[in-house]
Formats: sequence, C-alpha cells, structure tokens
Amino acid sequence: MTTHHLTVLGMTCGHCEKDVSRVVRSVDTDANIRIDRAANAVSIETNQAITAFIVAIVAEGYEATVNKQVSS
Repeated sequence: MTTHHLTVLGMTCGHCEKDVSRVVRSVDTDANIRIDRAANAVSIETNQAITAFIVAIVAEGYEATVNKQVSS
C-alpha cells in the first residue's frame, strides 16, 4: 500500500472536497482519502499509481501536483 500526498488547489468549500473524493473513488473505490482543504492537501492510501489520481483531479477542474510519496 502506498500513500500519495498531493497538493490540490481550487478546493474552496465542502462541495469541492466531495468532488475531489468522488473522482479519487472513480480511480480506486477502496482508497483511504484524507483531505485538508485549508492546507490544500489530499492524501490517498491506495495500490493505484499516482498519475491516475492527478489526471482525474485535473479533469475535474482542480490543480493537482505531487507533494511527496511515501511507501508503507
């Protein structure tokens, strides 16, 4: 299992958090997601590649970049 740490810009409300969660779940329905909107941070614990999450989040209209990646 890997935890991907992303910086996601453009999340301004709870609806935005739900959008990001929804698109993350579209890539991996079993992902463990933690969102800190104030810090623009999204952590995703998954077996999927980080690229798929970034593509999905960007397609939803947010800016997403890798913060760091930690294997566990």
